[in-house]
Amino acid sequence: MNIPNQITVSRIIMIPIFVAFMLIDFGWGDLTLLGATLPVEHLVGAIIFIFAAVTDFIDGYYARKHNLVTKMGMFLDPLADKLLVSAALIILVELGFAPAWIVIIIISREFAVTGLRLILANEGEVVAAKQLGKIKMWTQIIAVSALLLHNIIFEMFSIPFATIMLYVTLIFTIWSGWDYFYANRRVLLDSK
Repeated sequence: MNIPNQITVSRIIMIPIFVAFMLIDFGWGDLTLLGATLPVEHLVGAIIFIFAAVTDFIDGYYARKHNLVTKMGMFLDPLADKLLVSAALIILVELGFAPAWIVIIIISREFAVTGLRLILANEGEVVAAKQLGKIKMWTQIIAVSALLLHNIIFEMFSIPFATIMLYVTLIFTIWSGWDYFYANRRVLLDSK
């Protein structure tokens, strides 16, 4: 359990804290900030989400820089990302900020890719995230953050940035999922 893996585990631990702030009304009131009005709890929850998401970059950078990349890390890191983003997306549906059909597609892709990763792992292969998958992840982080922050800044100009980014995320989710399955199609085709 090296430092990058500890950071990854801490990201998983932050998820229930993030969920609590997003779904429990602590009675802290609303805050109007940069064109958006949002409950203080949502601001705190969004900050926790963004902090947790940034640790994804930190643990990966640290692991590569100090040659601490492990199979455990290659498995846990994408799992932590999927858990964090899935929790956030489900919350966004609960709050009425994201259409359920988009969230279903995004989470279904995550389950499908995780299933393929398990098949590959069973064959002794641990596949690190590809560039397209990383782009997908960052579009998800940006879209979810913007939605959690009630389209802050862009609300002043009546630009639906958060919604636009959600659709961009949907495109990269489908594209990266197709790419992942296509690149590993031999595993599925050779299955008995």
